[in-house]
Formats: sequence, C-alpha cells, structure tokens
Amino acid sequence: MRISVIGTGYLGATHAAGMAELGFEVLGVDNNPAKAAALSAGRVPFHEPGLPELLAGHVESGRLRFGTSLVAAARFADVHFLCVGTPPGTNGAADLSQLYGAIEGLVPHLTRNCLIVGKSTVPVGTAEALTARIAELTPAGISVDLAWNPEFLREGHAVHDTLSPNRLVFGVTTPDAEWALRQVYSTPIAGGSPVVITNLPTAELIKVSANAFLATKISFINAMAELCELTGADVTLLADALGHDDRIGRKFLGAGLGYGGGCLPKDVRALIARAGELGAAETVDFLRDIDTINLRRRERVVRETLDLLHASGSHRVGILGIAFKPLSDDVRDSPALDVAVRLQAAGVQVTAFDPAATVPARAVAPQLIYAATAAAALHEADVVLHLTEWSEFRDLDPVFLRTVARGRTLIDARNALDPEPWLAAGWDFRALGRLVESRNPVARAESRESLNAPAPESLRPGSLRGSRRGVEAPATLADSALTRLRARVRRSA
Repeated sequence: MRISVIGTGYLGATHAAGMAELGFEVLGVDNNPAKAAALSAGRVPFHEPGLPELLAGHVESGRLRFGTSLVAAARFADVHFLCVGTPPGTNGAADLSQLYGAIEGLVPHLTRNCLIVGKSTVPVGTAEALTARIAELTPAGISVDLAWNPEFLREGHAVHDTLSPNRLVFGVTTPDAEWALRQVYSTPIAGGSPVVITNLPTAELIKVSANAFLATKISFINAMAELCELTGADVTLLADALGHDDRIGRKFLGAGLGYGGGCLPKDVRALIARAGELGAAETVDFLRDIDTINLRRRERVVRETLDLLHASGSHRVGILGIAFKPLSDDVRDSPALDVAVRLQAAGVQVTAFDPAATVPARAVAPQLIYAATAAAALHEADVVLHLTEWSEFRDLDPVFLRTVARGRTLIDARNALDPEPWLAAGWDFRALGRLVESRNPVARAESRESLNAPAPESLRPGSLRGSRRGVEAPATLADSALTRLRARVRRSA
C-alpha cells in the first residue's frame, strides 16, 4: 500500500512524515514548488519539535519524497490523504476552493481503485458534496471510496499525536474503506489508540465540535477570571478546584489571554457560519459569546497597559512571546501578536521576543521591533508583558531584568510565571484574575527594603493585579462579604 499526501502545510508535512515512520512509501504533493523543494531537501519550513529529524531521515532513506504533480500522485498511491487548507472566508465560512482543486486535479488521472481520505477541517456536508463530484470525475472502470479522518494535532506535539493518536475517527461508507484505514493505522491501533467508526457527517462534525468545546472551556474560565478580578477571588485556585471534578477536568481551564492559532478561532466561526446556512443560527448563538469573551481578554490587557503608560507618561513596552502558544512559530490569530499590534497602533513603542516566531511575525507585522533575546526586548521598557508561556521565560532572572528595564511592572497575561521571585526583586507583578501574594511576607518585605523599592498599592477593584494585601487580606474580604450579607438579610427582612 502506497500513500500520497496532498497539501504539505503544517498538517500535511507532519502526516506525510508520520506515514513514512509507520512504514509506508509516501509522496507529498504541494502546488508551491518552493515548499516542495524545501521538504525534498529535508527542511521543514515551520517550527515543530521532532519533525525536522523525522522528515529528514525518511527523505534520506527514500521512503518519503515530495513533488508538485497530482497526476504523479494519482498513478502512485492506493490511499490519498487530503490535507489542504480550508481558510476562513469573509463571513467566517470555510473556503473549500483548495479542496475542490485537489479533487479535480487528482481524480481524472486515477489509474487504479483507491481510497481518498479527507483530513482537512470542513463544514458538515462537504464530504457528501465531494462524493458527488468524485463520481463525475472518476474514469470508467475505476472505483473510488471517500472517507473522512479528522486530525486532532496539538501544535508542539504533532509528531506524537500522529504516531500515537488519542483517538482515531473513521468516517466511512463501505467496509473496504474501513479496512484500508485500519491497515494504514495498524501500528497505533495495536498500541491502544481507540477507533470510532462513524458516517461522514459525524466525522466532519467531531473535529469542529471538539474545538468549539475546548474554546468554550477557555472562554468560561476567562469569564470567571473577570469576576475574580472584581471580587478578589483567585482564578487559578478556582480552576484547580473545578479540575478535581472528573466531569470537568483541569485541562483548558488556564485563564489568561485566551485562545488563538489556526484551529479554534477558525473552527468556531466556521461552525457558526455553517449553522446559519442550515437555518440553525440560534442553536449556536452561545458560540458568538465564546468568541466575544476570548477577544475581551486581549482588549483587557491592551487597556490596562495603556492606562499604566499614560499614568507614568512613558511609551515603551517589552513583550515576551509572540506565537499563539509555546513550542510553535504559528502566529495565525495569535493573541500575543494582536496585543502587540494594537499597542503599536496606539503609539506605543513595542519590542518583542519569541524563541521561534520572529520570522513569521515580522512577515505579518513588520511595524514592530523584534529582539534577539528576552533581555534585549525588555531594554528600557516601561511595562513588560508576558504573552506566550514558553518554558524558558519561567527561568528568567527578575533581579537582572530589573537592571535592564526602565519600569518595574510586569503583566503575566498567561498566569504561567511564579510571582514570588518577581515580587522579591521589587517588580509590580500583575496577573489576570489571580491573587498575587508573597508566600513569605517577611522575606518579601526585606527584599523590598534592600532594593529600596516601595511596597505595591492595595488591590483596586477592576485592576488586573491580584491581591497583595498580605496575610490580613482574607479577613478583610471576609468581613466585607459578611457585612454585605447582613445588609441583604436586613433588607429582605
């Protein structure tokens, strides 16, 4: 059995290398000659841990090769995976032109019975329409099945997710199609990956509904974070408590700047658009609120940063992280990049550092200043923003960075840094919905005195800062809450 992978972007290149690792001869096809040439030379044009070594090894062995000819793919493979892009159109609906282009360039040239497998994320009903188009184009005497096998890759972990998927979804219409997919994935199935057999519409809906649900969890905890900011509660402890409920779980309950990237925002909006086309717009109205809450988090950080700069008469911001998530150079709908661009448009001088995303970010937002190191990004900064939770940012030295930056305010918009060393070094550490208190008030006070830094102000209602009122804060909050409760009881009586 030989395999072709049509479309060699992030999904396609990873899938092609993964199929080669599983033992198949693989031909990757892309309509971009430069991309095909780079992959043929064993070079991956994006950041994904573990993929360059995997791809280069199989290119060198000859098991994996790349080209630009769909005719060659039609004559080569028994199974064809469609991994082309389905970007959002002007109304949020998926643009399927690349998908139809691949079908129309491949099917008329088929020379043997085969299986075509869609992996691209598409609106429900797409596979049914493609089936009809394939039937029109298939040469006489050739039998073609269409299946749908949605991907569930996590950027930064895509190699693992390809070789050891946490589930395999096979949307099929014939036993032959199911048999072929079980052969392709025999190794991960033998390793324990569960298989869900379903029809085509269900397979199409599984991917977008999974992403919509994950987006819902993220926006839910960020809505709770706003309430925490207003009441003095701690969203990280709230999320921990929720996570102990096995009906909820702790994953995707990290409050912060919100979701981004090439999947969740696109899939949520595409699902909204498709529901409207089906006459069921009201059914997914809640997803519009999910999207709105997500965008509010970016606005919150921009507004707070501008307020800080205006109050001090300063104008320089240093940004840590520009990719939408760590272990990736993806800046598609990146909350971090969005915040940086908005601040720059408001007249702020923005200098950013990211361990992997500088090149793609510069292509999208050349108006920003990009630094080669974290320290360079923070040089003379009046406010520091932590916007992507790369692990190396947790190892930064706050004492040294205080000598680099001009200001002493850090906004941890990802709730990923340990506030203790920053507070001890004299930084005004702020977070989204999080109580920020020193775990050792005495040592913290001594550190501030030795650094000649003033103690931070008390928590103001609506501030991004968590409470830093010290050990008396819980009693103060409790007294205030009790007073309000007594007042309500008296009024109701």
